[in-house]
Amino acid sequence: MGVLQTLLATLVTLGILVTIHEWGHYWVARRCGVKVLRFSVGFGKPLFSWKGRDDTVYAVAMIPLGGYVSMLDEREGNVPPEFKHQAFNNKPVLQRIAIVAAGPIVNLLFAVLAYWFLFVVGTQVIVPKVGDVRPGSPAAMAGINPGEEILSVDGYKVVSWDQVNLRLAARIGETGQVTVIAAEPGRSERVYQVELNNWRVDLERESPITAMGFMPWRPDVAPVLGQLLDDGQAALSGLKTGDRIVAVNDEWIESWQQLVEKVQGSAGERLNVLVERNGERLEFEVVPAARHSEQGVVTGYIGAGVAATTWPDDMIREVRYNPIVALKMGVEKTGQMIMLTLDSIRKMIVGVISVKNLSGPITIAKVAGDSAASGLETFISFLAYLSISLGILNLLPIPMLDGGHLMYYMVELIRGKPVSEQVQMFGLKIGMFLLFSLMALAIINDIARL
Repeated sequence: MGVLQTLLATLVTLGILVTIHEWGHYWVARRCGVKVLRFSVGFGKPLFSWKGRDDTVYAVAMIPLGGYVSMLDEREGNVPPEFKHQAFNNKPVLQRIAIVAAGPIVNLLFAVLAYWFLFVVGTQVIVPKVGDVRPGSPAAMAGINPGEEILSVDGYKVVSWDQVNLRLAARIGETGQVTVIAAEPGRSERVYQVELNNWRVDLERESPITAMGFMPWRPDVAPVLGQLLDDGQAALSGLKTGDRIVAVNDEWIESWQQLVEKVQGSAGERLNVLVERNGERLEFEVVPAARHSEQGVVTGYIGAGVAATTWPDDMIREVRYNPIVALKMGVEKTGQMIMLTLDSIRKMIVGVISVKNLSGPITIAKVAGDSAASGLETFISFLAYLSISLGILNLLPIPMLDGGHLMYYMVELIRGKPVSEQVQMFGLKIGMFLLFSLMALAIINDIARL
């Protein structure tokens, strides 16, 4: 069922984003008087197709990794004289720019709409209250105390840990100060200056929040198993969801964190685990598997997750705005994500962020399935983020992408004549090399994560 859900969520995700992207090209092309021959969602052999009243063939194809809009163009075949005025290549350069840019722009507008919807219907977030501060961390050096709620980061008001995380992510690789305003309940605000010195974050192992030294406040979590991997050591040893861990090697376990620390420090060691199940106490032998980090650190894991925990009402905040304010917030959130995406690309190029954070279709499928399982709110938020990524990627000045075509048309606009076919062909080869290299790297990263 999990595989089916992941597959369906992936198809829905890609189907929505590809359709709106190609619809952007199609809509503007029609408004500019260009004859559209085919509108396809997916590549390869069509699963089904039909012809519209505008003589455009609409199709859904077998390979759901993209789509295309085929337009009448003299460069791709003979065009009868009576249709030459409807050919894409015969349109003014500004119209061609508008047609090519429309796809990515619609992706960005879709993100605004998605965030607007979430802000109107309202979302529940966890209050960014600090549970603990890791000794020696930047947050600890600044003097931030456990129990304080973070109110703003670098002058931006924050109401959730997600917002804190995004603001801190923008400072990765930088040197300087992060201004954090925080306060304990019923007390006045305090201003902290967190010092950064070429601040690096291994995004595969931790978030900017934990790298800064913040341990978000959480309610006491009982050591009860909520999820088990079928091939994990916990399941293979006979443990079941709902089991409450009572003791490990005769050491009483009172919290989930205590269990995690015990397992992580016992890679390859035999653990005698005492559990409570349906009023009975049973004992099992579990040997945590070893996980190796890039730094050579070995930690144990048993493939188990904690059962859901109830949060107190005062730690849950509902974020909701009227439609007008929500539109403003949607534009701001989209703008923030655009800038963060562009900055992340820049930092990846210069080596501040590892290219191992690049994700491919396998990771997208997994996240799509997980977000769909988590509910409509999470799925829409993921759609908005992926739509922004798709829009930004397509605007990059790489031949084969929309941004590459825009680059040629901008040169044509300045020079007054098109870029030569030889230059475009050379650029196409470079673009293919870059794209296939990025795709290969992303898939390698996906497989490594598995």
